[in-house]
Amino acid sequence: MTNPSAGRRVAIIAGVRTPFAKSGSVFRDVPAVTLARHAARELLYRSGIDGREVDEVIFSQVVPSVLTPNVAREVSLLPQLLPSIPAYTLNRACASAAQAINNASDQIGLGHADTIIAGGVESLSDIPVLHSRRFSQVLVNASKARSLGARVGAFGRVRPRDLVPVTPAISEPSTGETMGQSAEKMAKENGISREAQDRLAVMSHQRAAAATADGRLTREIVPWYGGPAMDQVISSDNGIRADTSLEALAGLRPAFDRKYGSVTAGNSSPLTDGASAVLLMAEEKARALGHEPLACIRSYAVSAVDPGWQLLMGPVYAVPKALERAGISWAELGVVEIHEAFAAQVLSNVQAWGSQAWADRLGLPAPVGEVDWERTNVMGGSIAIGHPFAATGARLVTTLAHEMHRRDVQFGLLSICAQGGMGYAMVLERA
Repeated sequence: MTNPSAGRRVAIIAGVRTPFAKSGSVFRDVPAVTLARHAARELLYRSGIDGREVDEVIFSQVVPSVLTPNVAREVSLLPQLLPSIPAYTLNRACASAAQAINNASDQIGLGHADTIIAGGVESLSDIPVLHSRRFSQVLVNASKARSLGARVGAFGRVRPRDLVPVTPAISEPSTGETMGQSAEKMAKENGISREAQDRLAVMSHQRAAAATADGRLTREIVPWYGGPAMDQVISSDNGIRADTSLEALAGLRPAFDRKYGSVTAGNSSPLTDGASAVLLMAEEKARALGHEPLACIRSYAVSAVDPGWQLLMGPVYAVPKALERAGISWAELGVVEIHEAFAAQVLSNVQAWGSQAWADRLGLPAPVGEVDWERTNVMGGSIAIGHPFAATGARLVTTLAHEMHRRDVQFGLLSICAQGGMGYAMVLERA
């Protein structure tokens, strides 16, 4: 039997996020779950939605806490929500929050739910630090010992090298190559100059600073109250540098290829803490409850490339798929948001979308489209704002939906590169 609710339009009602802060700074002592709950609580307040209307919570986290591995369930246990609401946490690397949003959209479109909170959180100040495998085995054996002597004997086998901690690495398990090394390789293979990368970084900071000053970015942010007396109010991202310049960036040393490289800390996104959340509803229910949607989800697509090739080129494949599924062309896009993991990655993707050689490689009759920077990343991007891995996707959706509303455009696109050679794209449509 066909579900009569199938194919419903899914509306984005509201989106919020915490300030994005460089790891080790203002959120260094704040657990990820606290950030996630803070964002979700404010989302409920700002949207005016009755918590009893929420059917499910879907969150994402790339580097989970061993103490709260299902952060979504902790969010769903907010007192504003019913404890019977199911919840789960997912991981699609840097596209995680976007995937959480699309999972929610699919459930609503199928009629399995009407209202879902989706988002993501990352605390790179609070990553799990593991024991070595051998020391872990010693601990297990000691816990099983039936006498003090046996326990002492187990610990007696520990050697100094066993005590060296193991921390998660931002590298590809399949190749051992870090994302920065991959970005460096892409810059060389695609002919992306150091100056072009630095120019993009300066633009990111200048635009983010302007959007912070005029309130476009800060309206999406949930202020954080920190300090011993809870009197330190943080209401903007702390990685934005309004005074950065090409001269300042040119003075930075390459980070991954010291002799011949062009990728620096200045033209890369920093390690960041933060959370974001989006409220999605079936459009007809939203309007029946008096909510005016910001936008609706038109399509999305995911692609992947060999991680040993150009790791961050996945969006080149995902974007044309998302446009085809949406039934539109690049020329119809009014606003575009490209996740800025590295300037070299952004410029490589942009170059490919405008290339006939790449169109041939993708089996397309013509290039995907030329990027117009007057409607692309108009409020800056991850290089300036920061990149909490699992929170960025929901930030992009929120920013894109608001900017589409401000500019009164019909279609918007976002793209995200992700670990594992994955690429993600989503098309939004004005409701």
